[in-house]
Amino acid sequence: MKLKENFLTVLVTAIIITLSTIPIPEKAPMSDVPLIDKWVHMLMYMGLVFVMWFDHVVRNKRVAKRKHFLFMFLYATLLGGLMELVQAYLTTCRSGDWIDFEADAIGAAIGVGLSLLVNKIWEERISAQN
Repeated sequence: MKLKENFLTVLVTAIIITLSTIPIPEKAPMSDVPLIDKWVHMLMYMGLVFVMWFDHVVRNKRVAKRKHFLFMFLYATLLGGLMELVQAYLTTCRSGDWIDFEADAIGAAIGVGLSLLVNKIWEERISAQN
């Protein structure tokens, strides 16, 4: 993965790694929202997949193929699993959680679904212009 061609993907990955390893303030904003941690996990990994799709489209100047969506899902899901292991075994301020990993995978799946939808719309517009 080339840094310049995948800048947003690398940036979002770095943000996720940072947010996954820093201490959480005891009274974080919105901490009273039910399941806020799970929603945040879903949104982070959904966003990662969408950014990966965007990087691909901008870099290649064409829509993504099905195999790219599988890669995006696997990348995001494996990153989520790795971050849970890092939290469990390599930090003292965080703990790994299987349900967080499930939220990561669900977010990645939703990201793939949204990216597929946008990809289809993009493809139809390109076809209509030709």
